[in-house]
Amino acid sequence: MIGFWVLLRKELVEAWRTRRLPLVAILFVLIGLISPLTAKYLPDILKAALGDQATGLPIPLPDAAASVGQLQKNLGQLGALAAIALAMGAVSGELDRGTAALVLAQPVARPAFLTAKLVAIAIVLAAATLLSVGVAWVYTVLLFQMQPVGGWAVLFALNWLSLLAWAGLTLWASSATGSTTAAAGLGFVAFIAISVAAVIPTADRWLPTGLVNPGFSIATGAAVDEARLATAIAGTAILVAVSAVGSIASFRRREL
Repeated sequence: MIGFWVLLRKELVEAWRTRRLPLVAILFVLIGLISPLTAKYLPDILKAALGDQATGLPIPLPDAAASVGQLQKNLGQLGALAAIALAMGAVSGELDRGTAALVLAQPVARPAFLTAKLVAIAIVLAAATLLSVGVAWVYTVLLFQMQPVGGWAVLFALNWLSLLAWAGLTLWASSATGSTTAAAGLGFVAFIAISVAAVIPTADRWLPTGLVNPGFSIATGAAVDEARLATAIAGTAILVAVSAVGSIASFRRREL
């Protein structure tokens, strides 16, 4: 793909200069900080606030497993919204500013243009997710007990892959519609639709949501359904690949 490395460098420099990378990194660090603190102190806060009414309520135990659960929940919600926000204007924003036409007037292939954007988003999400999981690991160790580094490394990889799926779908919408607002809306609708579809166990096995339970089990040292993990990874990777191919196909047909 002609021009890929030049375009990738351009995307990463823009992510830094426009403060997308620092802002996303700050958000993810806060997620990593808040998750173990919530796991530690939320039961006490609920008991203090509700008093006798808290008796009989299913209040989670303040332990390392609760910290992992909080981290996954926050990354699955706030992290997914951040991934959608990163991708929603990736193509449509350049079309609005007219910079896409200028870039593609150079000896640059359209597939390289789209692939560089997806890879740059993947790198930003990887850095931010690594920060989030790293901070959460440190605070979980401080507040509870030592955690397996390998298990949390797998937790990072699975969460990153899940977030990349939401970004890929939104990038496809941005390429197809040429509208930042429409891309954000379609990305959010896809997130909701897949989350609803995950209620069906057979569907959940192949969706990004299917990475949650195996990731939790690996990070907490519990038994893992390896077949379920493999299908969830394969299904999510296929979703990312289809999104990339769809983005390229949509952009090939677009007039600048």
